[in-house]
Amino acid sequence: MSVKRAESRRAQRAAEREERLRSIPVAKYVKYEKKRKNASIPNSKITNKTPEEEMQERQETAEMAVKAYHEMLTDVLVKMSQIPDPRSPVRIKHKMQVLLAYGILIAIYHIGSRRKANQTLSQAIFFDNLKTMFPELETMPHADTLARLLERIDVDEIQNCMIELLKELMRRKKFKNFLAKNRYIIAIDGSQKIRRGYEWASECLSSRAGKEKTPQYYCYVLEAAFILDSGIVLPVMTEFIENQSQNKIGLVNENASTAKQDCERKGFYRMAAKLKKIFGASKVTIVADGLYACGPVISICKKYDWDYMIVLKEDGLPSVWGESLALMVTNLENQVDYIWGDRKQKYFWANEIEYSYVVGKVTKIVDVNVVVCYESWEEQHPRSTKKTEKKETRYAWLSSKPLNANNVFYRCTNIARLRWQIEINFLVEKHQGYEFEHCYSYTWNAMKGFHFLMKIGHFLNVMAINSELLADKVQELGIRGFIRFLKLACQGALLDKQRLCSARQEKYIHRLRVSA
Repeated sequence: MSVKRAESRRAQRAAEREERLRSIPVAKYVKYEKKRKNASIPNSKITNKTPEEEMQERQETAEMAVKAYHEMLTDVLVKMSQIPDPRSPVRIKHKMQVLLAYGILIAIYHIGSRRKANQTLSQAIFFDNLKTMFPELETMPHADTLARLLERIDVDEIQNCMIELLKELMRRKKFKNFLAKNRYIIAIDGSQKIRRGYEWASECLSSRAGKEKTPQYYCYVLEAAFILDSGIVLPVMTEFIENQSQNKIGLVNENASTAKQDCERKGFYRMAAKLKKIFGASKVTIVADGLYACGPVISICKKYDWDYMIVLKEDGLPSVWGESLALMVTNLENQVDYIWGDRKQKYFWANEIEYSYVVGKVTKIVDVNVVVCYESWEEQHPRSTKKTEKKETRYAWLSSKPLNANNVFYRCTNIARLRWQIEINFLVEKHQGYEFEHCYSYTWNAMKGFHFLMKIGHFLNVMAINSELLADKVQELGIRGFIRFLKLACQGALLDKQRLCSARQEKYIHRLRVSA
């Protein structure tokens, strides 16, 4: 009887296994839309233009730039003019908005340092053209004058002006056609800004490096970026990770010697409240790396009704990993295969995993959903080994929404992977003209002010460069090539003032191009 029972059980298990296998969806094919690459700049001489034709091209480029930049820059400067000015009215030579416009133009034209700004913007031809294009620049200040102003004002108000511009563009529905299913995708990540071997400000974070444990002091920032469905990335907010800010919000006691340093997660807690004020009840999706895979971050997202896709590292949340892997093995119906272009993807997921964490002496429980993607593809090496190499990788994320065969591909490939856009944004700001890591001032407040002005300049450049008006020129010259050409047009010769004024006064509806 025991043998018959064992055979019966084996037959029953085999039948259940076959039933489960039949319930697993077959591999789905998904249209693979490769990111459109910008055309390479031709490696050839320009021989088909006369001096007159080149001057005409410079004039037309400057006129298009005036249309693309002027309205947004004017809106920002109007808001900045309301920042309280601590200077004596009797001794003021340059207005507040003149100095701040000067700082924004340093970023727009990729000038890179205070010394270069003094040498470049003060050139007679350059200044005369800039004054025609942007009448707010009534006088030409010295970069040190701007630095002294930033030491004294509330520089957070500078960032608030950029945020108000973003909110105004949202109200005017400039991004309506570029949202991911009517959602604002916000990528959050931190990056080091400056590191020195000495403590240049009391707000610096500190660490010990090398075998000798040499003290190092650095400035760290947490960035939030708005990612459009077309690939455009707009800076939203910067939260400085600074030790002094802990005392401001009451996270530590008054004894600074025993206080813990500020960190990226604490910065997120402060940033989240500010982001909620910006986006309000709008649908928001947060994408972040594995540092944010923790209970407090998940609780904040739930509190604000935010969707999220957060990277889950293998050594992160061990209890969640163990339970989710066990469920993935047993629940064969929670699997699906996709073929994405030349890549094969296999998804496994487990929903409603309980995760408990401790805050103070209180234990809290949140439910999370886990998805794992195994991806494989073949890579050709025609120039080196002339062989085909098989490659594999694995991704894992925490998802705010339960996963199923219909939404797992979109959430992982079209949302979670957009987190890399903020890494590309860091690369652009550090190495492509914006001098993210340059210390414009060793006074902490002024350093923050220059950073916020750089962010505004980058914001305006992104909006202008991705507009329909300048799309053809940017396609021809590339992004940095266009900015270099615009700079050359402004400093190479006096432009037609009447045409520039007409272009500035002409009404222009700013439209973003469909693909970035």
